[in-house]
Amino acid sequence: MGLRGSTTVPLTLEECFVPEGALLGKEGDGFKVAMTALDGGRIGVASQALGIGLAALDEGRRYAQERQAFGKPLADLQAIQFMLADCKVELEAARLLTLRAAWLKENKRPFTREAAMAKLYSSEAANRVCYRTLQVHGGYGYTKEYAVERLTRDARVTTIYEGTSEIQRLVIGRDLVRED
Repeated sequence: MGLRGSTTVPLTLEECFVPEGALLGKEGDGFKVAMTALDGGRIGVASQALGIGLAALDEGRRYAQERQAFGKPLADLQAIQFMLADCKVELEAARLLTLRAAWLKENKRPFTREAAMAKLYSSEAANRVCYRTLQVHGGYGYTKEYAVERLTRDARVTTIYEGTSEIQRLVIGRDLVRED
């Protein structure tokens, strides 16, 4: 559906010997290493979702300024301004959550919950922003002529990979109930 520029392929390794010096951690710690990598990947997906959302907002804003309805630009209509304002607020919140998770990771502090929060919020916000900006475009937003169509498809997967939104909620919820 989306991310047509990404070349994702299956990779299978069978009966491969990995020398001790090439291990990413201690033997038997593979799950722990994988989960740590997943946490970092969630910050990457949050950043990706944020970029998609910002691009969609830019497309929606530009279209609203150019497209005329009732003798004036769509951007002059309060309903359109409200949609664009909601997009901006959500994307700024997503940016701050993502930056906080990245800062914690860079400073070698625990960041599992914050990465999950950033990924959850940013990916869902990107989808809402794409939905709204597609709506601003009206029927044109559903055509390949406008970038918002592609951005909407690209945003969808961000709620799925590196753990679905439901998994992010599980990670956050488990951490909250274990908190002292």
